[in-house]
Amino acid sequence: MKHLLRPAYLLSALVVLGVAVGLLRVLAGEPVTVVPVREGPLLETVVATGRVITPARIGVGPVFTATVTRVQVEEGDRVRAGQPLATLDAGERRAALDQAVKALQEADARVEQLERVGRPVADQALVQAEAALELASKEFERTRRLVEAGFYNQAQLDLARRNLDNARAGREAAAAQARSNQAGGADSRLALARQAQARAALDLARARLNDTVLRAPVDGVLLRKAVEPGDVVTQGKVLFELAAAGETQIELLIDEKNLGRLRPGQRAQVVADAYPGQPFPAELFFIAPAVDAQKGSVEVKLRVSRVPDFVKPDMTVSAEIEVGRRARALILPSAAVHDVAGAQPWVLVAEAGRAVRRPVQLGLRGTGQVEVVQGLSAGAPVIPPASGIRPGQRVRIVE
Repeated sequence: MKHLLRPAYLLSALVVLGVAVGLLRVLAGEPVTVVPVREGPLLETVVATGRVITPARIGVGPVFTATVTRVQVEEGDRVRAGQPLATLDAGERRAALDQAVKALQEADARVEQLERVGRPVADQALVQAEAALELASKEFERTRRLVEAGFYNQAQLDLARRNLDNARAGREAAAAQARSNQAGGADSRLALARQAQARAALDLARARLNDTVLRAPVDGVLLRKAVEPGDVVTQGKVLFELAAAGETQIELLIDEKNLGRLRPGQRAQVVADAYPGQPFPAELFFIAPAVDAQKGSVEVKLRVSRVPDFVKPDMTVSAEIEVGRRARALILPSAAVHDVAGAQPWVLVAEAGRAVRRPVQLGLRGTGQVEVVQGLSAGAPVIPPASGIRPGQRVRIVE
């Protein structure tokens, strides 16, 4: 019996045992852990990062060179349209306004004088000139008759004629002055024009004085302040930058491969990088008409209806846009599908002790999950690619 324990015989026995075990394993099948197709809700989303944008950014600055006497706001303040932001030295412009007020008062007085004094005086002068003309005319006729009768000489007739000519000239001058003083006459138009000119100069002086107070043009938030009291500022320099109040939007760049999944009106959840635990809702409303060829992306915008207090312009955010939802779908992990991104994805199904290749049609694609639209039924045991099993290989399912 000792020869049975020799090493050569022991090695042969081990080989036979290994072959028997291998044969048994081949006949029984390779042990695999399967993933069953399950039913449940599935949500497909497109995730991208972007920034918070505002309807408009407005720069406010002076229209003339001056010294800043007061600054009334700080960065981060919410301002209303017309609210003062800063005040500039107004001494020179206030003096110009006083001068314009006096000039208008003078023009108003000239118009009033023309209406209450000049016009009545001119009308009275015309009446007197007409009376003098009538008297001179009668005197000339009387003198002419006396000269013809031989009582007066020719010199007296010449004198009467000169008096008559002077009376006619006086009457014409008085008539011209009266016409000029009437409404629509030359003096009246001149006085009214000077009054309008003085009023326009006053409006200009007021506007120039108003320019010494820099005001918010719209409701908004003050993003930047670049001035302090005592600074000398020049025309055109931007001292304040405002984010106009209005609809807050999220601007995103989406990979162009997802373009076909996007539709206006789709809902989204937005999370600010600075506040990861406070998501807020948004809605897709704009898809750019062109794709950025260099980046391979398309610009989209989301509308935020209820803006949290912590949201600020230019804040970095991440958005998850809901592009599809099924209340009841056949679901598999994405890792269980071969060629999941290809034109014809497929899976291996454990069927009658063998790995059978099955082509499948996929629908929604969630986070790490896909919807199986066609090719499998609920509960089907799918062999993941990580198992290394090939189509047609014998398998046995293990827990």
